[in-house]
Amino acid sequence: MANSPQAKKRARQIERRTEVNKARRSRIRTFLRKVEEAIEGGDQAVAAAALKEVQPEMMRGVTKGVLHKNTASRKISRLAARVKALA
Repeated sequence: MANSPQAKKRARQIERRTEVNKARRSRIRTFLRKVEEAIEGGDQAVAAAALKEVQPEMMRGVTKGVLHKNTASRKISRLAARVKALA
């Protein structure tokens, strides 16, 4: 348990950041799920639109420290390849 005032403050800050990061991660997963569902549906236009929406969301997650840059790039790349294969 945190004893010093600084450690107590850090613990409070971590709690707040955890909530924010959890919400951001959840939002990214929602966008990813929309792309997955569009790919399952087989409609390339809808899938491409969903992919266009998820890209900035994932990169925002990178800048906020929720995702690693390579992880986001890899996921976007694989999704783009799957969307392209629908054609």
